[in-house]
Amino acid sequence: MNMPAAASLTLHPIGHVRTGLATRVEAPRQPRAARGLAGRIELLPGHHYEHAILDLDAWRYLWVLFWFDRNAAWRPKVLPPRSRSGRKGVFATRAPHRPNPLGLSVVRLERIEGLTLHVRDVDMLDGTPVFDLKPYVAYTDAIADAGSGWLDEASAVADPAAAWSVEWSPLAAEQAAWIEARTALPLAERAMATLALGPEPHPYRRIRRSEDGGLLAVKAWRLRFVVTGRRVCIETVHCGYRAAQLASADSRVVDREAHLEFRAHWPEPVDRR
Repeated sequence: MNMPAAASLTLHPIGHVRTGLATRVEAPRQPRAARGLAGRIELLPGHHYEHAILDLDAWRYLWVLFWFDRNAAWRPKVLPPRSRSGRKGVFATRAPHRPNPLGLSVVRLERIEGLTLHVRDVDMLDGTPVFDLKPYVAYTDAIADAGSGWLDEASAVADPAAAWSVEWSPLAAEQAAWIEARTALPLAERAMATLALGPEPHPYRRIRRSEDGGLLAVKAWRLRFVVTGRRVCIETVHCGYRAAQLASADSRVVDREAHLEFRAHWPEPVDRR
């Protein structure tokens, strides 16, 4: 019996993704671009999922069915990053702006602890609702002659370049660890995930040029970096608030005490923003 077009279906998340990716601009476009990025899938208690995941640790890769919960609307035609021949119908792409914003990704399973799955190659944002998990079965899921559709067009852009290498100076690593110990911000993970996509100026990734290299903004912190070849070195971390803001009663200042302590520990002769 066919269901009326206007009928609705009710889905309930079985858990949520936990990663250092907080915004859409930080997320890799495909799992392959997320190679190595760590995350967790935390299943909800009280639903007998501890029985549902029995034998799952025998599989190396998993399909994750999830919800693009940051998207409020869909688009019938989209312009994929690799298209050079105009917009495509959304069903001919992997774009997240879909009538039902369902996502499908493959992750690498490392281990299971209770109701927590530790995974890698994660391209999903922190808090993403998960609807289902299935094993990736190589002999049936990998189809050698599947083809590449419009990606075979001569005008299509080649596969995205490999991730940039991101390193920390001893000072920047010390500063990032200090900040993480005093705030709830996973600064190092977010910075590395963003800069691994490329250090070029980008308004949504909050990257801009500075007089001595580049500047990445993560929340109210500023990370200065230099680029050599395809290597990005984060040299220093700075407070993103001006001294006058920290001294004021401005309610928009977040983690005021941490920023004041940071400035006292690593004083700056001038405001360099």
